[in-house]
Amino acid sequence: MTIPFTESEERAALRESVKSLAAKYGHAYVAEQARKGEKTTALWDDFGKHGFIGVNIPEEYGGGGGGMGDLAAVLEEASAQGAPLLMMVVSPAIVGSIIARCGTEEQKKQWLPGIASGETVAAFAITEPDAGSNSHQITTTATRDGDSWVIKGQKTFISGVDEADVMLVVARTADAKTGKLKPALFLMPTDAAGLEKQHIPMEFVAPEKQWTLFFDDVRLPADALVGDEDGGLWQLFAGLNPERIMGAAMTCGQARYALEKAVDYAKTRTVWKDQPIGAHQGIAHPLAKVKIELEQARLLMQKAAALYDAGDDFTAGEYANMAKYAGGEIACNALDVAVQTHGGSGLTTELGLGNQLVAARLGRIAPVSREMILNFVAMHSLGLPKSY
Repeated sequence: MTIPFTESEERAALRESVKSLAAKYGHAYVAEQARKGEKTTALWDDFGKHGFIGVNIPEEYGGGGGGMGDLAAVLEEASAQGAPLLMMVVSPAIVGSIIARCGTEEQKKQWLPGIASGETVAAFAITEPDAGSNSHQITTTATRDGDSWVIKGQKTFISGVDEADVMLVVARTADAKTGKLKPALFLMPTDAAGLEKQHIPMEFVAPEKQWTLFFDDVRLPADALVGDEDGGLWQLFAGLNPERIMGAAMTCGQARYALEKAVDYAKTRTVWKDQPIGAHQGIAHPLAKVKIELEQARLLMQKAAALYDAGDDFTAGEYANMAKYAGGEIACNALDVAVQTHGGSGLTTELGLGNQLVAARLGRIAPVSREMILNFVAMHSLGLPKSY
């Protein structure tokens, strides 16, 4: 008997396989690598070897032929074991999805097999100091010069550029008829001449670094353009919806990690008499509330992924935004409750909840702030007047 809202046997088996592999690494491995300033390359390579990184990439290009729901399940399970891979949000989800849907056959053959195996890592550059991720206001431009494109501008808070081979850059080109600027996507090698990178120190410790980028007349070949120059925003959102879905998957995994630690502690920690602290409502009720909110966020994430895989981009965008909002909230709430449950030991380095609490705060900001999501839902879901 198949019960509605349960995942397929194949998805369940995928989750178990990922859980088993990620548990061999876990939080201790990730934390150690981050503190040493090193990457989680062994974890990434192992995931690639097992086919987990490219599970969403079409089979004809070396991937698993699955959907965004499968890729989100992989990241959620890895995150739930304390071993999230941020570049999965970027490389196979954003860049892989855009190339698979919008790229030329040559671009697909050139880039997708490496992205699927994890041998090629792709970054995504959209955010700017003044415009944020508002594609209508970005100032990075791409100008035709014979058979080339010349990219000029600046990006900031770009993840993993130091471990990427290529990045998908969002620039704006001038419409030949109107002169107005419109967004377009370009594949740029991370060692391109004219590209300067500056590391942004962050308060939390993570293997993936953040970067500010400067494009000083970076010259790219004509075939660096991905999709149609006049394709419009849909090409960009072919990657932004997966970004939000994967962001929700990672934050839901963070919440699961925190909740499991807190529940285990609440079951065994005794202070008064022989009763564990989990028997007291002051401990039990916050944990129960986290469980409820976590399952709500996971359902939103799974629905968003199902809609995206079904090709319903607009509705997928609505639910991807809501899932990202819910995931960001529950990650922060779960980690806060987990720290409170543990008391002083909740902030020890060994447990790792304190660093994750700071890192989870990013889920309320990036890749889109919760305030902008509320604007989106108010306008598109509720039909209220545009507020910005």
